[in-house]
Amino acid sequence: MIQSVLIFNQLGKPRLVKFYEPLDASIQQTLVREIHTLVSKRPDTLCNFLESSQSVNGARIIYRHYATLFFVFLVDSSESELGILDLIQVFVEALDRVFENVCELDLIFHFDEIHYVLAEVVSAGMVVETNLKEISRAVTEAKRMAKPVQEGSRLGIGALRRGFA
Repeated sequence: MIQSVLIFNQLGKPRLVKFYEPLDASIQQTLVREIHTLVSKRPDTLCNFLESSQSVNGARIIYRHYATLFFVFLVDSSESELGILDLIQVFVEALDRVFENVCELDLIFHFDEIHYVLAEVVSAGMVVETNLKEISRAVTEAKRMAKPVQEGSRLGIGALRRGFA
């Protein structure tokens, strides 16, 4: 099971923090700081898997470093490391499709869309979708449904009153 998904920049500023197991906020902050120090110090030539430290509760840290961002998944022993690496790649490609070359600013200003894409990929700590076409279709449909109604199709209060009188 996936315990949490974290995205942070090289300075350790969290850009996405999603925990699928309830933890106290102070523990979450400590965990994010600790994972950042572990991951950011590792050279890119080493593997992307880390065994847990004391505060991670037996979870394995699996991460990918893209440009200025670290995408980190904390998983239990039932998950495959290579499968999670592929899942991170799918998640990043889905973000890339939604934002057309995703960057850190997209994560800052469109956090709601980032959470929606993540919810399409992972739900309650379980992987639900890995097909990029399906993820893109669902996100596009959600954007279409969220667009405001055009002015020509809105009824004003005057039109409603005329209908009742």
